[in-house]
Amino acid sequence: MDLQLILNWVAVYGPPALFVLLMLGIVGLPIPDETLLVFSGYLIYKGTLNPATTWLFAFAGSACGITLSYTIGRTLGMAAITRYGKYLHITEAKVGKIEEFFKGYGHWSLTFGYYIAGVRHFTALVAGISKLEFPIFALFAWGGAAIWATTFLSIGYFLGDKWEMAAENAHHILKYVAIAAAIGGIGYYFYRRSKSGNLKS
Repeated sequence: MDLQLILNWVAVYGPPALFVLLMLGIVGLPIPDETLLVFSGYLIYKGTLNPATTWLFAFAGSACGITLSYTIGRTLGMAAITRYGKYLHITEAKVGKIEEFFKGYGHWSLTFGYYIAGVRHFTALVAGISKLEFPIFALFAWGGAAIWATTFLSIGYFLGDKWEMAAENAHHILKYVAIAAAIGGIGYYFYRRSKSGNLKS
């Protein structure tokens, strides 16, 4: 989709447009989600958008998008994804890779998968296919939506007129955040193991 057209929609229609675009982007359509959030943060900086309303719609759009993906996975399963996934650029091979990622990092992949290119579109599908209980899904996935939206809205807000530079380098930002998240996850895993070992001894 044309980037300038998408940004104009947000500039003209505000948070409701952001909600719809993020929801579609999380489901899998080719929409530059991080760029939209950074640009929206810039509009907050300019005083064009209200910060609380913008954050709420950004969170809601992200949460609805990932919940829709979860629902598709849970109700239709792998067979339907294999048959119709091509329309959302979803292939059985990609889902298989993310399933392995999901098994390795569990529920936290729903939270931090937003930050890893090519992952956030699939983690919810895999969670649905695996019949993960909805309350657990919502806790981790919606928590991730809140953190993710806050991160990129804040980048746009604090960088102000330099928002375009931040948007262009969003993939670098995502890489560093993903590395930090992985280190934190590994550290937490070993902390739990050591704590469990101490309790057994």
